Amino acid sequence: MSIEMIAAVGKNYELGKNNELIWHFREDMQFFKKTTMGATVIMGRKTFESLPKALPNRRNIVISSNSDYKAEGAEVAGSIEEAIQLAGKDKSFIIGGESIYKAFLPYAKTIYLTEIDADCPDADAYFPEFNKNEYSREVLGTSNDNEIEFSFIKYSKH
Repeated sequence: MSIEMIAAVGKNYELGKNNELIWHFREDMQFFKKTTMGATVIMGRKTFESLPKALPNRRNIVISSNSDYKAEGAEVAGSIEEAIQLAGKDKSFIIGGESIYKAFLPYAKTIYLTEIDADCPDADAYFPEFNKNEYSREVLGTSNDNEIEFSFIKYSKH
């Protein structure tokens, strides 16, 4: 199994506010879609509920401690270990939220970050800091939207 992560973060690793993404850049959404298409996406319940529906053309796995939880168009796992078992040999992307990223960080071989040159002082969800010395860094592209610069970065564990 290949566990990878994908997120868009601000200067201070901000992810979200009030269970929503802070930034909505069309090019970032396209990058997310292209990168995760055909793979398994693993997320927490709150992330799943923030989506309009299960992500199409991807296997969706939702982690919830509520054993009665139902997620239309997705499989439900009761723990990190169960999600890993469900995913099997699939290429899997961790897509949030904060506690799910933290739990999966030790397993991640690759991290795709859209690094946004902006901050959000009232963010309430953050991507976990990680030791960048353990990864090689590759810039996949740069762009801007409304004068906010951002870069698509691939971190690969040595």
